[in-house]
Amino acid sequence: MEETEYRNIIAENIKKYREIQKLSQEAFADLVGFHRTYIGSIERCERNLTLGTLTTIANYMKITVPDLLTKGDNNE
Repeated sequence: MEETEYRNIIAENIKKYREIQKLSQEAFADLVGFHRTYIGSIERCERNLTLGTLTTIANYMKITVPDLLTKGDNNE
């Protein structure tokens, strides 16, 4: 799988899980300690994420890093 495909999957999953929790980008950014524009750039596939950032996001969403890396509806 190409790097851009993973970025797209991650972006879609972060947005999906954020919306499931009914959080705006700003509210979620405050929760995890990032800036809102950073969260927005992740959701637009403009950022390469570190494992640490993925772990932080997954922990606050109460999901696993593999959940963020898995495409499809089977991770809801």
